[in-house]
Amino acid sequence: MIELQTELEGKRTYYRDMEKHAKKLGYCLGECWDYHKGCLDGLLWREAGESIYLRMPFKVLEGELDRPNAYIQFETPYVIKHVVNTGLDKSANALGAATGFSQFQKPLDKDGLIRDKNEWEDLGERTVNTIVEYVRFA
Repeated sequence: MIELQTELEGKRTYYRDMEKHAKKLGYCLGECWDYHKGCLDGLLWREAGESIYLRMPFKVLEGELDRPNAYIQFETPYVIKHVVNTGLDKSANALGAATGFSQFQKPLDKDGLIRDKNEWEDLGERTVNTIVEYVRFA
């Protein structure tokens, strides 16, 4: 994981405003959300079973995340690498995956080694700055 130093940390906005702009740039609500916190995730790179993501975590200050008027504050964004098994899943969960009950395999490594950290740090920071330009913050 590479923490990024950007102007996003501490910024506040309404989730609906952020989501509208984030979707245009290819970012979506990460699956690890609950009513009081979440993150916007976007894919930076993928090859075979390795993916590098930009993750922008936030907490909900007012309201609940499933409501359009949720007021959020961003925390420190970071770049993370997931390594997944690209072969067949021979476990008992394979039937669930084949029938649609289990959409994703668990990553072999949720925080894989990121080579060329300076390159990914630079790309992550530039990407966050692009998003900051488009969003109205309070």
